[in-house]
Amino acid sequence: MARTREFDTEAAVSRAMELFWVRGYEATSVRDLTQCLGIGQGSLYAAFGGKDGLYRAALERYRATFAAAALRSLEEGTGARSAIRALLVERIRIAVEHGGRGCLLVNAATERLPQDQPTRRTVQDVLGANQNALADLLRAAAERGELSTRHDPPALAAFLVTFLNGLLVSAKITPDARALEPLVEVALTTLD
Repeated sequence: MARTREFDTEAAVSRAMELFWVRGYEATSVRDLTQCLGIGQGSLYAAFGGKDGLYRAALERYRATFAAAALRSLEEGTGARSAIRALLVERIRIAVEHGGRGCLLVNAATERLPQDQPTRRTVQDVLGANQNALADLLRAAAERGELSTRHDPPALAAFLVTFLNGLLVSAKITPDARALEPLVEVALTTLD
């Protein structure tokens, strides 16, 4: 007879996500995880298959919460320029929290790629969704005459996602939103 799980896996994934976000994959040991989650090693392996499985679950939690919130902010019906500004400024705010932890997905990409193919797929999926949402927003704004049509919306969206990734790395180096927010205004000039 199988034992019933004696801990909340959703809460465990959320706590693990925070730990991986601050420390990274390599610097987080199984012991760190079991101590943080308050579970035994056997429970961690039974629930997640090990550190890798828990890491994947943490990346998926990040995707479902922080990355999904970013996409929703683009769909809230404000003008394109203000929606993009709000998205970028909010991502800076999240990245500089807790002393400059950056973005879990960008951190994962810089730490785990190119070797870790499952992480590559997760990062590509999220970045692709962001880029597609931005391209749709930019295309609609150009059709309304709100933005210039001098740049192809998919290319401009790719630029903005690339800019954001660099900005999120910079947030780890300089965890000061006031220093980084003026860069958003420079990036927004590409919309003119």
